[in-house]
Amino acid sequence: MLVSEILAIKGKVLYTVAPGTVLAEAVSVMSEQDVGSLVVFDHGRMVGMLTFREVLKALTSAGAGWGALTVSDVMLREPRSAGPDMEMDELRRVMVDDHQRYLPVMDGTTLMGVVSFHDVAKAVLEEQSFENKMLKNYIRNWPAEADDE
Repeated sequence: MLVSEILAIKGKVLYTVAPGTVLAEAVSVMSEQDVGSLVVFDHGRMVGMLTFREVLKALTSAGAGWGALTVSDVMLREPRSAGPDMEMDELRRVMVDDHQRYLPVMDGTTLMGVVSFHDVAKAVLEEQSFENKMLKNYIRNWPAEADDE
């Protein structure tokens, strides 16, 4: 399964934020939209990712003043990204090796979407379910003559 197929299952709703956005505002967007990440764009170019992990680190280090920080103060700079033609196995390996639960999907300089570990797990379940149905159908329709020989 390709990353582009995972995006097709998930949908392509994109949530982005500017690096100068106050962190409290970005967290509010994440909460309202029920997303775990925002892609940080500056002048049409991806410059980072903001995930709940960076927010928690900011909360720990800045204490009560965390909300006044900007996204650029805490974002993950130059995150790894996936291409739409990347195979799911490679995607999982990158996510695990780099400890990134969210990976932006880029086609050149164009953001296609964000794939989360949850999206990957859901795609695996759907793929396995489809394969199971196909195998059961194949077994159910096995030629009876082959058993008589």
